[in-house]
Amino acid sequence: MSSTADSSRHVLYVEDDRINIVLMEEVFRLMPDWTLHVAETGAQALEMLPRVMPTLVLMDMNLPDMNGLQLMAKLRADERLAPLRCIALSADVMDDQRQRARDAGFKDYWLKPIDVRQLRAALERL
Repeated sequence: MSSTADSSRHVLYVEDDRINIVLMEEVFRLMPDWTLHVAETGAQALEMLPRVMPTLVLMDMNLPDMNGLQLMAKLRADERLAPLRCIALSADVMDDQRQRARDAGFKDYWLKPIDVRQLRAALERL
């Protein structure tokens, strides 16, 4: 658990694709004020979230054990985790998928591959 004196900000990246994880790790290496945590399944994310309490959750919509909507429902059902800011990540361009994600509580829906400039701008806004 990080203390309030911890000057770094935390992002939990929920992603099962190793290539995407490595790319995200490289992006965060250039951002020393941010700490990246990675969970490769929804279950790992649920275990990590109460300890990390990240500033932002970047969540793949297609995980091996559940989809992003199912994981978001679990977050919203837990009063400790419900306020977390979550962004959905997917290669699915279907408008109905975007709307379902927003209806479920995601703050935004980003298409893969992730636009690094968009990510950095979003983190700066936080």
